[in-house]
Amino acid sequence: MKILVTGGSGFIGQAVVRHLLNNAEAQVVNLDKMTYAAVPSTLDDLLGESRYYLERADVSDKKTVRRILTKHNPDGIIHLAAESHVDRSIDGPENFIETNINGTFILLNEALRFWRTLQGKKQTLFRFLQVSTDEVYGSLGPVGLFTEDSRYKPNSPYAASKASADHLARAWHHTFGLPVVVSNASNNYGPYQHPEKLIPRSILNAFHGKPIEVYGDGQNVRDWLFVEDHAAAITTIFADAKPGDTYNVGGFAEHSNLDVVHTICKSLDILRPKNAPHDRLVTFVDDRPGHDFRYALDATQLEQKLGFRPATDFSIGLYHTVQWYLENETWWNSVWNSSKGSQRLGQASDVQKKLQIRA
Repeated sequence: MKILVTGGSGFIGQAVVRHLLNNAEAQVVNLDKMTYAAVPSTLDDLLGESRYYLERADVSDKKTVRRILTKHNPDGIIHLAAESHVDRSIDGPENFIETNINGTFILLNEALRFWRTLQGKKQTLFRFLQVSTDEVYGSLGPVGLFTEDSRYKPNSPYAASKASADHLARAWHHTFGLPVVVSNASNNYGPYQHPEKLIPRSILNAFHGKPIEVYGDGQNVRDWLFVEDHAAAITTIFADAKPGDTYNVGGFAEHSNLDVVHTICKSLDILRPKNAPHDRLVTFVDDRPGHDFRYALDATQLEQKLGFRPATDFSIGLYHTVQWYLENETWWNSVWNSSKGSQRLGQASDVQKKLQIRA
């Protein structure tokens, strides 16, 4: 089986690529634009692997996508390519609209064109998995869970762009028959995550003795999913879900942002005691504009129908993640420097200034 993975050099994508190569008799084609979020060295060890192919390309480039589908003749597509940082979507929504909406539209259209050329069992077994986020559902109150039937109510440009992509994917299934499956996952964490995200940013700010910034009062709650568990869930859904299905993928690990940061500090106190206590660096800053209070997914359908449940306890996974960043400075150092490290993005005042200048 040959699988096309878009965004395979990104944080979740690299975990999916490795999982497929390590746990399935699969060939993997990685279609990746290699934006700032993709660190080229992440998958360098696979470049000599005969079952791995790298195609540096943009999902918004129709001719190139068509060429890659024709060349590799995949048995399915796992679509992960996306702009994914909420703060960046506040500063510059245009890239999110182009990649997440227009890119998904082009990929769906080219996948449909390709799928219609297939015959027999190859056409029947073909799948297009649209990998999405819990943020499309909007914000939860202090109780309750989002289910697969919850209505979409996105609140950030990022969430709106992913919601749009999900709707397009469903429409291409129901209108044109393309065998689409959609998955919505909670917040991922683990090795190889770009330093702009909360967990690696907190780890590396502490490493450099910089303030660990916590938005608002830090009580915003997220359900956390270890990236390798998510990769395993994605491959399970891709292999076993029926066209038209939707699955929530949760980590069964709800924690406030402040609790996450304090847990990181405790891990650092153990692993790097000379700079303890690290929680002295915790600093509260103005909240993110439109910051959703809580996300949490009901992932029981995935367990009941496909037999999947995440295997990694949050405290263990987070400790492992902290340890990985401390041991892999060569990986994150250039990324940290090029992304200006701890510089904050997505402040409403900055957006207003830009709009005033344009006006």
